[in-house]
Amino acid sequence: MIHAVRATPANVADSTVLPDLLHGNETRVWGDQAYRGQRVVIREHAPRALDFTNRRYRHRGVVDEVERAKNRTKSKVRAKVEHPIGVIKRVFGFAKVRYRGLKKNAHHLLVACALANLFIARRHLLRCGVA
Repeated sequence: MIHAVRATPANVADSTVLPDLLHGNETRVWGDQAYRGQRVVIREHAPRALDFTNRRYRHRGVVDEVERAKNRTKSKVRAKVEHPIGVIKRVFGFAKVRYRGLKKNAHHLLVACALANLFIARRHLLRCGVA
C-alpha cells in the first residue's frame, strides 16, 4: 500500500524529499544506495525506525561478500514496493506524463496511487463486505 506520494521535477534527487515521505510512525526504512547518507534525516523524522538502506560493499577494490549478501536481502524486500508501481503503470496507464507542468501531473499521480491502493486491496475489501 502507498502511504505517501510526492511529485517533483526530474532534476530533484529522491533523497532530498525523504523528510516529506516519512510520517514518524515507521519501524523500518528500506532504501537503495541513493538513501545511503540519510541516516540523520531518518533519525530526525522517524526516531523509532531502523535504517535498512543498502551499504557500500566495495571498499578500495575489495568486495565484502557478507555486506553484499545483506544488500541483496534488503533488495529482495524492497522489490515488493515495485508491485504498486506496476499497477499504476499497466492498469491505470501512468507510464508517461500527459500534461506539461508539475501540478496537473502530480494530481494525476495522486489519483493513480489512490486507485492502485484500492486495486491492491480489492480482494480484502470484497471479502469484508465493503462495497
